Amino acid sequence: MMEDKKVLAVDIGGSHVKILANSGGPVRKIVSGPAMDAETMSAALETLWDGLDFDVISMGYPGPVVHNRILSEPHNLAPGWVGFDFETHLGKPVRIINDALMQAIGSYDGGRMLFLGLGTGLGAAMIVENVAQPMELAHLPYKKGRSFEDYLGEASLEKRGQKKWQRHVFDAVEALTAALQPDYVVIGGGNVDHLDDLPPKARRGDNANAFKGGFALWTDEKLVV
Repeated sequence: MMEDKKVLAVDIGGSHVKILANSGGPVRKIVSGPAMDAETMSAALETLWDGLDFDVISMGYPGPVVHNRILSEPHNLAPGWVGFDFETHLGKPVRIINDALMQAIGSYDGGRMLFLGLGTGLGAAMIVENVAQPMELAHLPYKKGRSFEDYLGEASLEKRGQKKWQRHVFDAVEALTAALQPDYVVIGGGNVDHLDDLPPKARRGDNANAFKGGFALWTDEKLVV
């Protein structure tokens, strides 16, 4: 039975790598950063997960992933991720998806959901009737020749200030909602805490939902990724 699988979820970020097992225990984490490549992380994981009980691994990766394959190197970590064989190095079956998609899956509550992750950059995903689709919306043009990420990313929050940044978040959500017609929007990522209010039909996400999404990759029989 899929729901009986013991899963280790790994959330790979630019500042930390966090892990949680669905068999129990607290979140464990290590510092990542620009010196960490896939091999370094794999070696660190084998120490970090000591004592945990799991059969399979889910990974949320900060970049595009298609059919379990990383397509490009991450912005905030060292190169050496594309083509890396995690299953061989870690000795367990591994499923890899984009990190925003993993958090989106953990936030999903049926129907048509648009997920936006406000962090260093802009993560995006959509789930329609249990079919999960990563979306690279961040670099699409938004305003004055600049991208959505240029206005909604962390650098914009620091440069423009919270009020202007929040206005751009509302405008972007309105534009994307008109284009994609979701039933509801989930806004997650670390910077959702800087929003005083939320756009219509939107609710706050939680970074912890990334682990729920990682578990669902192996245990939710309805999910199509």
